[in-house]
Amino acid sequence: MMRILILTMMLAFAAAASAQLYRWVDKDGRVHYTATPPPPGVTSRTLRTPSAAPPTSAPDDTAKDAAGTEARKGPLTPAEQEQEFRKRQLEAQKAREKEALAAKDAETKQQNCARAQEALATLESGQRVSRTNAQGERYYLDDEARAREADAARQAVRDWCS
Repeated sequence: MMRILILTMMLAFAAAASAQLYRWVDKDGRVHYTATPPPPGVTSRTLRTPSAAPPTSAPDDTAKDAAGTEARKGPLTPAEQEQEFRKRQLEAQKAREKEALAAKDAETKQQNCARAQEALATLESGQRVSRTNAQGERYYLDDEARAREADAARQAVRDWCS
């Protein structure tokens, strides 16, 4: 157990040791040593930069072109990192909204399919079918009207259920 604790602490210190350190003096003359860049307008001196890992293989030209200018200009500043983070958040939000809209459309299509199938089953059942006109009076469909509505219902089933 003690060995695991010591190993964990050594790994934590090794990660901290690879960080970049800055030395800067504030307006009151106090010297500061930090791992974060000093405020703007303050002259600083970099004490240690993290060592770059040796490349495992030589990248080909297509990978360089795919990476674009982002890889060529070096590490991102905190402001650029924040901008990239916000961009990723916005893209994720748009993707979630698109998925929600697609799910809602699929649900609506499924409901319309069920309604069209129900209407077709009613028209093909052989029972008398009634409708209500504009004055609120009930009337029954004759065979010709039932056939027209059944054709329209079949078309609706093909449209919504395919």
